[in-house]
Amino acid sequence: MIKKEDFFIEENKVLYVSDEDYAQMGKYIQLLEAVSRTTYKSIYVIDCFRKNFLYVSKNSLFLCGMPVEKVRNMGFDFYLQHVTDADLPLLLEISQKGFTFAESVPPADLLEYTLGYDIHMKQPWGNAMLIHHEITPLHLTREGRIWLVLCIVSLSSRTKSGNVEIIRQGYHSRWHYHMESKKWIRSTEIALNDCEKEILLLSAQGYTMKEISKQIHKSIDTIKGHKRVLFEKLNVSNITEAIGLAIQQKLI
Repeated sequence: MIKKEDFFIEENKVLYVSDEDYAQMGKYIQLLEAVSRTTYKSIYVIDCFRKNFLYVSKNSLFLCGMPVEKVRNMGFDFYLQHVTDADLPLLLEISQKGFTFAESVPPADLLEYTLGYDIHMKQPWGNAMLIHHEITPLHLTREGRIWLVLCIVSLSSRTKSGNVEIIRQGYHSRWHYHMESKKWIRSTEIALNDCEKEILLLSAQGYTMKEISKQIHKSIDTIKGHKRVLFEKLNVSNITEAIGLAIQQKLI
């Protein structure tokens, strides 16, 4: 049976955080409250010392019908209750492998890395929702261990769970987690040309293929060709997935 303590690894065990350190976190909470008012996304701060949630934003879409205070008090028990049975072992594996990857990164660089993945969560209306998590270290201890983790939750643009990647922001570096081999594999950086970016941006604004053709002065067959290449580069099957992934990974 999976317990909330299983989501953390011994190598990143945070031995002590003072009350004074916690008192200084008020500035982060104020900032996150302001950010949460500008987005539909849900924001969590995971506390690796107390092994709970230090903060949960009031954005209700991803709280599975529960009050924000109850979710905050539940901490990881919230995931144990609401992640689908099929995806709960996946979430545990992602968490443990994410911490293991962090062990290979110099503490001075840790704040530049983001872990992303998709999991299904049970909803009060009966169906599960596929959501996207983006996780990045927010605050380290004096010893360089991860104390606080920022988690941003949004609707997934994919059709199945998994899709586990780590990106180092600003360095064109990414790693894909290979589920079969249980290893992180360095991936080729995705690069979009100007035409591909323009097609994605216009599609995101609701333009049809015919309208895009007129906007960028290219034939519909040429647009279709660009979209096929786009889907191959992004490993997606439709324009909605392509737009969502490109936005998540800051490709446009």
